[in-house]
Amino acid sequence: MTTQNPDQNALRAAAIHRLYTLEQSERLTRSRIIGVADAFGVDPRTVDRWLANARANNGTYQPQGRPCFALTPLMLDAVARWRGNATAAWRELRADGHPVPSLPTFHRAANRALTPGIRAGLRGGEKARRRFDVAGERDRHHRNYAWETDHVEASVKVRVEGHIRKPWITFFIDCAASAICGLAISPQRPSREGVLVAIRDAILIDEHHGPFGGIPTYVRVDGGKEFLCATVKEALGALGSEIIELPPFTPEGKGNVEAVNGAIKKTLFAGMPGYTHAPTLHGGKPVDPDQPLLHFEAFVDRVLEWVHHWNHENTPKSLEGRTPRQAWDADPALIDTVTPEDLHTYTLERHGKPLTINNGGVRWRKRNYIADWMHGRVGEKVHLRYLPHHDHRVELYDPQTGRHLGAAVMAKQATREQSLSLKRARRREADRLRAQLKKAEKTRNIRYAAATRPAPPVPLDVMPEEEAIEHLRALDGFDPAAETLPDLIQLPEPDAALTLPLDLNTAPSHPKDQP
Repeated sequence: MTTQNPDQNALRAAAIHRLYTLEQSERLTRSRIIGVADAFGVDPRTVDRWLANARANNGTYQPQGRPCFALTPLMLDAVARWRGNATAAWRELRADGHPVPSLPTFHRAANRALTPGIRAGLRGGEKARRRFDVAGERDRHHRNYAWETDHVEASVKVRVEGHIRKPWITFFIDCAASAICGLAISPQRPSREGVLVAIRDAILIDEHHGPFGGIPTYVRVDGGKEFLCATVKEALGALGSEIIELPPFTPEGKGNVEAVNGAIKKTLFAGMPGYTHAPTLHGGKPVDPDQPLLHFEAFVDRVLEWVHHWNHENTPKSLEGRTPRQAWDADPALIDTVTPEDLHTYTLERHGKPLTINNGGVRWRKRNYIADWMHGRVGEKVHLRYLPHHDHRVELYDPQTGRHLGAAVMAKQATREQSLSLKRARRREADRLRAQLKKAEKTRNIRYAAATRPAPPVPLDVMPEEEAIEHLRALDGFDPAAETLPDLIQLPEPDAALTLPLDLNTAPSHPKDQP
């Protein structure tokens, strides 16, 4: 079965031009005209009219379109003024005495002049018009080739230290596997600090962060100032990642993270207490005004459970039935990693006030954090930095200089190796003190040599003369090899094979000199 070309006018013009050429060379037959008529499904007399049109236009078929009414600029302005309502515009123009066609003709002319997107934009603005845009599909490339990031406000009210707020979530999504590599949850609108925390969570790969992460090549962001601040640019620039700034209000430019934002609203927030878009009663009253709200910590736990489900159980259509974890593991692309020590400076959130090291470590959020380097520092103040939602480890800094002192782990979650390291450090500290005390006692008690004749007492710790000379020479940079003292080093005996100088008085003359 053959299909017709959608551009019938162009195809018809080519066929008629061929018939016109045959006619000019006197090779045109009636059978050729009938063949063209059958191809277009018309009567042969219609082809005769098309051929007559070509003769009148020097061999070019120029079909005469059906005349139709078109809106004038004044009419288009009226339609725009009435926000796309063609009927209201038609009534206004007719009331003002302007010549207008019938209402159905006016509607058909408006539909020809204005696309559905423009008509929707006149009614609902730019946001409504964007629903009629066509967006292409990017190549997914490989894992960590490109990430997308965005904020989403949770449509759920939670309790935050006695206040009711709606938290915000910052996602970092890998475009190849549609995996959530990292996130940060904050009780208020996130700042650059929240973005840095999310970057750290997305990059690190360990038992607490999961298999997703590494250093991305590109990071697509919208026009949010917290994504484009100097701190975030320096942090990503130090890792070799390039920021791609998308135009404002272009969700189609970061479709992966927008899909995650939409999915969490429908599959998680909608089923949580305090959902702000829940159905209401007459007058906007909530169905259950006394509904208990979640605390912020419980909300974070729910979000982390949902993220695990998304990465390990969800099967997006774009992955052809695979989960993001399966797509990630099947990708052979190498992963560039970075250690936590290289990230702790600019990707951690800081606790406000300095904390004190006590006998149980550093007390923070009703938990003790310990480390082997803390021995002997009880009473000192430290600044604490942490990664939200990963409270098993913190980083401690000197509050005066900002120098990184070291990491500390939660005492209840310390491994056996960490506990042994803590005990060994305690023993080393005790041994160090004992050695210093012994040395101090030796220097405090001066011992003297025994005497057989009357003489001043001689301390036993006095340095002998030879040792004192060697010590002074070492202080002056003395080098024995630099001094040439032949009386100190005996010359070796001459070798038997050594050639001695000749005695001119006894040496024989040359044979040529003989008489």
